[in-house]
Amino acid sequence: MSTPAHDIFPTTPAFCDGMLHFGRRPVRFDALGREAAVDAQAGSIVALDEKAVFQMRLMADALRYTTLQLCASKESGHPGGFASSADAYAALVMLGHTNIVTEVGHHAPGFYSAMFLDGSLEDMGIHTMNHLQQRFRERDGLLGHLSGAIPGLLAPAGPLGQGQHFAMAGAYLNREKLFPCTIGDGGLGEPYIMSAMKHFHTSYPDVTNFLPVLVWNGFSQEHHSMVSLMDNEQMSAYWKAHDFKNVILIDAKDFDDAGQQGAYVDSTLFSDEARTAFTRAVLVGAKHAADAAMSGTLSVLIVKQLKGAGVHAHGAKSHNLYPGDNANKDNIAAALTRGALAPEAWDLVRTNMRRAGGGPAGRTVVTEFERAMPEIGSLPTQAYALGEKAVPATAMAHMVAELGRRDPSFVVTNADGNEASNMKVINDVLKIRHPTEDALYNQSPSGQVYEPLNEDACAGFAAGLALFGGRSLWLSYESFAINGWPIVQTVGQAMAELRRKTPALVTMFTAGALEQGRNGWTHQRPEIENYIGGQMRNGNVYLLYPADANMIQAAYGWAVDQSNKCISIVASKSALPVYTTPEQAAEAIEKGAATLYESADAGRGTVVFAVTGDMILLPVFEARDALEAAGFRVRIVSVANPRRLYRPSDVAWAHASQADDSFMADADFDALFGGDALIGVSGGGTMALEPVMLRSKSARDLFGWQRGETTASPAEIMAYNGITAANLARRAGELTGSD
Repeated sequence: MSTPAHDIFPTTPAFCDGMLHFGRRPVRFDALGREAAVDAQAGSIVALDEKAVFQMRLMADALRYTTLQLCASKESGHPGGFASSADAYAALVMLGHTNIVTEVGHHAPGFYSAMFLDGSLEDMGIHTMNHLQQRFRERDGLLGHLSGAIPGLLAPAGPLGQGQHFAMAGAYLNREKLFPCTIGDGGLGEPYIMSAMKHFHTSYPDVTNFLPVLVWNGFSQEHHSMVSLMDNEQMSAYWKAHDFKNVILIDAKDFDDAGQQGAYVDSTLFSDEARTAFTRAVLVGAKHAADAAMSGTLSVLIVKQLKGAGVHAHGAKSHNLYPGDNANKDNIAAALTRGALAPEAWDLVRTNMRRAGGGPAGRTVVTEFERAMPEIGSLPTQAYALGEKAVPATAMAHMVAELGRRDPSFVVTNADGNEASNMKVINDVLKIRHPTEDALYNQSPSGQVYEPLNEDACAGFAAGLALFGGRSLWLSYESFAINGWPIVQTVGQAMAELRRKTPALVTMFTAGALEQGRNGWTHQRPEIENYIGGQMRNGNVYLLYPADANMIQAAYGWAVDQSNKCISIVASKSALPVYTTPEQAAEAIEKGAATLYESADAGRGTVVFAVTGDMILLPVFEARDALEAAGFRVRIVSVANPRRLYRPSDVAWAHASQADDSFMADADFDALFGGDALIGVSGGGTMALEPVMLRSKSARDLFGWQRGETTASPAEIMAYNGITAANLARRAGELTGSD
């Protein structure tokens, strides 16, 4: 146990309680540290002078020290990557740019340290270093990778290659602010980071107020990074090839006077004079890059410095702490002693960080506020008559087009083409955003349809917009959606944690497996429905299966009105029968299910079909005919919103922001699904039928997707998977005990 800092140093700030080491007062502190360099009114430094450089260096040291002691307190966490970015982070803060996101979840302890030092974490009851350590990597505290629910942090960070989407979404919605995004060179090996930014710049050349900050430290998690052998000229050319006109690269090697070997060096080992020169170069470079980005020039800031700079180890060995790596271990204790600040320096760092950007990030960054959006009212719908044939995807498309008319910032993202999904009206009205204007192809430089032909980029931009308070829609072929789903999952979880309301993240998947016979199994991958269905227990994830064109309109209208939810709609692009009135459709989405058909009398027993989907209803209605001819009563129920059908105890709804505790009552469930036999039927994965199977008391079975094949028709692919009227009727007879 350490003695409280203020008992050792009477002038030590209270927030330092729990810090294990303190350093000497810097020699130049009286001359350069008496007054904070960050101006309280401006929220940034007002001059690139020696005072600003001196104080930025102290801030970088404070971030490194706090990060290392924090990780050592739990013998866990990742200090090395952030340590090599501390100078760049400090420079941005000194310049007043605090809307910072990251691509690197392993930088979490550094970002938490920043939010602690600027006072943002006080809103979580974290006031001292002891509090910070107690809450690190603990439930209801500071999780191991970043969450947007932490005060001052704009977005989550976990899987590599996601942070740039948040930065671009933030820049799109907030043109007056800069959104830096730190990117590790380990993550840079994921090529979609660069391609996503290049396509975004091609589509939105006037939105340059996001700033990638490459933390080029030579190492990834357990080995050298894949770009570690590139030289400075090659790295600069790589970024320029992706449209970055302004490449600012500061290489610590150019300032090294400590004789360090290799292309990557640790700036904290330089002499005082050399370290000051390096710090000044980073600050000047950051200002140049930030100013250019805010003035219309796509820019990148690259800081090349050895991973683990200023902490306990170098290279990949600095990445992670393991059991036994505590603050008393020789190399960690030595690093903490070497990097410790004087009490006066801690106080100065906190003052600068509290002032930067106009106040603590937890009170000032854009995601701490609900974003004002245009009122859109009720979207127009078309009432299709019972028995009429209509295309569900097209019915929804008209609503999407009108939403875009009413909200100019609304964006539809799509990789495989709206026209191919029978949603061409979206392109007709909102236009594909493209630098080549062409009326034949609905292309316009001001379009609202974003088509990067990359599902990760589509999902990422749509998810980022929703998280940052904007309306969006990701449209995809079901078969390809898995390529972008991880960021939707990440954002969906983040939305469940947020302290503010934000529009639901809405996706819609067309051209399901049953419609893709000729294309074969490459276009038949409905297993993603099981992936999404498995997330419904999270509490804020909804998988909607509208049965017809009326119901898909009810589904989309409902989704647009929701907050802090992750909602996916699965529907067909083929003309299919209409089974519900608009009123019945709305009730099905709200309550979870609705009866599409019921026989007049009971006969030999009641067979209930619980169905997710639209086209899959065709063999079910055929089976009805056979069963009724055999004397059975048949009830066909559309399972439209299966999350509503779980029991409350099945779902973590109480843990979700904007908690939704609407679940179907037992009496209503029994009225819909009660019978002598229950058969669940899905044209895709059967996971969405889990709540029905859990609650049903009837003899029951499931029919669903097994695998893909090339076929000439939907009926043939259904038959290949055993979903035929004959099989359904036969199994119903077996379950009821009939011959």
